Amino acid sequence: MSLLHVRFTTHLKAWLIAAALSPLALAAQTAPAPNTPQQLRGSTLEGKAFDLQSLRGKVVMVVFWSTDCAVCRDKMPELRANVKGWMGQPFELISVSTDRQRSNAVSYQQLVNATVPANQRFTTLWTGEPLYRDSFGPTGHLPAAFLLDKGGQLVEQYHGRIPPEAWDRIADLL
Repeated sequence: MSLLHVRFTTHLKAWLIAAALSPLALAAQTAPAPNTPQQLRGSTLEGKAFDLQSLRGKVVMVVFWSTDCAVCRDKMPELRANVKGWMGQPFELISVSTDRQRSNAVSYQQLVNATVPANQRFTTLWTGEPLYRDSFGPTGHLPAAFLLDKGGQLVEQYHGRIPPEAWDRIADLL
């Protein structure tokens, strides 16, 4: 057996084991504890300093995504519509790109800036930035969304498609 075959077989077995876990089981293994203040800081794709602490007093949804994730890309119009719908309310949506290359996230952001009205855009960070730090831990299945209350504490989390009930929960927290 070649070394390449051994590596492939090992990776395949690991993937099959991970795939066998239900999304809920995976989320339970990797999720931050509810009702704990979360940390998120770094630079936005535009190069501005960002610290989640500055959003205290607002309900915040942090969405981890990737340009390689079809569900993530499909979800963006819904996220933008909700950002527009909650305008004037103490709500912020922050997206965190998990792309391997910054250029993928930047290219996507440039497309957004050219085609999406400013009132439907949201702050985006990239996990590969040198100053990037978060306390969310491994996000598991993408997209992964974390809903924080006005005190910055984790209230709920969603892995995969964000359910419609999440937007009702935001209304409750406002």
